[in-house]
Amino acid sequence: MRFRNLKKQTKNKNTKIKKIAEEFQTARFTDRIKAFITDMFMIYIPILYTITYLFLDGKDDFQSSQLAPLIGVAIYGIIYAIFVSRLGQTPGKKAYQIKIVDNATHKNIGFFRAIFRFLSFLVSATFLLGLLLPLFRKDNRSLHDLMSNTIVIIEKR
Repeated sequence: MRFRNLKKQTKNKNTKIKKIAEEFQTARFTDRIKAFITDMFMIYIPILYTITYLFLDGKDDFQSSQLAPLIGVAIYGIIYAIFVSRLGQTPGKKAYQIKIVDNATHKNIGFFRAIFRFLSFLVSATFLLGLLLPLFRKDNRSLHDLMSNTIVIIEKR
């Protein structure tokens, strides 16, 4: 293939990527925080309540157990991954009309990639700088977004 033809193909790809990027607007940091808090109350708190009072004998058993919080986080991670892979958003993100998509194609991500995104969120949450990264970037991507190659966009209706 001639160099001229290759150059035309890369120009066409770059213009397509720019058009896709112009169609979508990234979600604000405050909306992402609000959606996360909403998800904690809608998904994670009921999981912890169920573990504490249905499977254990109360808060004292929960506090003394090392396995119970880990099981709660694992169940939340699986539910989170199901929501993100199927719908592209959790209930909290739906309330604020934001969606998690692939950075390049702007389509929903798969289940295992959503699990990886959740695990990388746990890692970036341990280093607070990973969660505060959107305040310093123009594209508002966090460390876990960079690691999983995703972006949080405003959903257009």
